[in-house]
Amino acid sequence: MIVSSTMEVVIVDDEPSARRTLRECCARESDLHLVGEFGESAGALEAIRTRPPHLLFLDIQIDALSGIALARALDPETLPLIVFVTAYDNYALEAFEVSAVDYLLKPFDDDRFRRTLSRVRRRREAQTAVDRHRALSQVLTQIERTARMPAGSRPRILAESGSRMHMLDIAQVEVAEADRNYVKLIVGREVYLTRSTLQQAEKALQSQSTLRISRSCVVNMSHVREVSRTPRGDFILVMAGGTTITSSEGYRDVVREYFARLKFGAS
Repeated sequence: MIVSSTMEVVIVDDEPSARRTLRECCARESDLHLVGEFGESAGALEAIRTRPPHLLFLDIQIDALSGIALARALDPETLPLIVFVTAYDNYALEAFEVSAVDYLLKPFDDDRFRRTLSRVRRRREAQTAVDRHRALSQVLTQIERTARMPAGSRPRILAESGSRMHMLDIAQVEVAEADRNYVKLIVGREVYLTRSTLQQAEKALQSQSTLRISRSCVVNMSHVREVSRTPRGDFILVMAGGTTITSSEGYRDVVREYFARLKFGAS
């Protein structure tokens, strides 16, 4: 059987900006042909069942029917290659890293898209529909299992250092700092990167005692060892691993109020 070099593509994501990014990335690839774009799951599922694409970019969380439920509803015999798109579901990412299913972490750039597409092309040649269905079932089961766990029993976050991916204990993250399209995570004397926004990182760290001390920096206050002030009154924090960070003027009052609550006799 001769496999056409052109792949028909469907995009399913409830964020217009995310759909636009995917659409523009696909348009730059000569072997991709966009045949459908959907912001809700019901219409997407009907269209995919009627005309199964070769490749599906699927947001994990879309309206009432999650991307997981939509993926499970697809016909195994005509199952497309699926690239899951996610904003910041670290436990889903852990499942993807050990599976034969691809993902894109928002926000992503052209380089990340092309690397993912290279893996998709290889898998298209190597995998049968049975292989794809087996891999998909395994990763969906893992995601659903971890989603049911209490938050405290899965406190880890996926980040990279050099060319390797690492699972970090959230409680050990001392500082999260925005760095262009990445967030820099400081654990002791080690620095890791995760492609995310600071808001998303802050949400992932919400089980910890965190405090935003500037527009670009969130601190796990459990790791603060020393506190001093600059001549202007901003706070200098020395972390357990030795990192020194300074609060900004706009967050000065927030930091001051936090430390005031820690004093003996504070009401």
